[in-house]
Amino acid sequence: MITLRAVTKSFGSAKVLDGLDLEIPTGQRIALVGSNGAGKTTLFRCLLGEYNHGGEIRIEGRDPRRERTEVLRHVGFVPQVAPPLAMPVGALMRFVAETSGGSEAEMARIASQLGLDVGAIRARPFTKLSGGMKQKLLIAAALGRPTRFLILDEPAANLDPAARGVLFDLLASRASSTMLVSSHRLDEIAPLVNRVVELQQGRVVLDDAVADAGALGTMFSARIDLARVDPAFARAAAEWGLAPDAAGLRWSGVVAGPERLAFLGFIARHSGLVSGVQIMEASHDAETQPSRV
Repeated sequence: MITLRAVTKSFGSAKVLDGLDLEIPTGQRIALVGSNGAGKTTLFRCLLGEYNHGGEIRIEGRDPRRERTEVLRHVGFVPQVAPPLAMPVGALMRFVAETSGGSEAEMARIASQLGLDVGAIRARPFTKLSGGMKQKLLIAAALGRPTRFLILDEPAANLDPAARGVLFDLLASRASSTMLVSSHRLDEIAPLVNRVVELQQGRVVLDDAVADAGALGTMFSARIDLARVDPAFARAAAEWGLAPDAAGLRWSGVVAGPERLAFLGFIARHSGLVSGVQIMEASHDAETQPSRV
């Protein structure tokens, strides 16, 4: 059981978490969604005991800030950005195994499933690995140990398609683990989760149980027309998985259903550039009229 009561976190004058209340029963699997800056990663860091914060967080009755060592023994974490660890791969695996009661052999087995031969890189510093190799090793470290809780922040980042498939198969096999997973590809994690929570400006704006994977995996096709080309918009649109036409004035792609509110917020932040928007269910036929914003 994970509970959060009136949790707040600020960096200077910026309030990132704003009175957050959340209860996560044991065994529940949550898709945590929201635009960049919504507070997802900060929430994860608070759960891991990395940040001081207001309010109360308990993981199985323990305060992750004051009892961090004991809490982390039972938590597998995959970060969005790999930490700058200078230690060799072999030393890192040994450290994780010793502090968590895990197995280096199990980590190596999972890494191999993901397409990474740790035996060939044991002497290499973690910081010298490619982005994909770092991600595979972090996944192997999180899953190759006894855990009751999995906290996954964009776990498929930097993975090749084959490794992405293996990752989601591995997560699906952890049906008894309590899971919080953040991903921009909600269609990928839909089969894993039974609840979706959306954050905006550090608050919960949506909290729904998911009856089936299809409900969460509903996708919407989107098209955005621009009055002019803008590099900042292009970077943000690419993060949403949108692709431009040859002129860079029309961007299109698909958006997961639970992320529609966040997507509309993204559009609103660039309203000075936008000349037209069309959104409709991707499963609709050609005669279906799109929603116009």
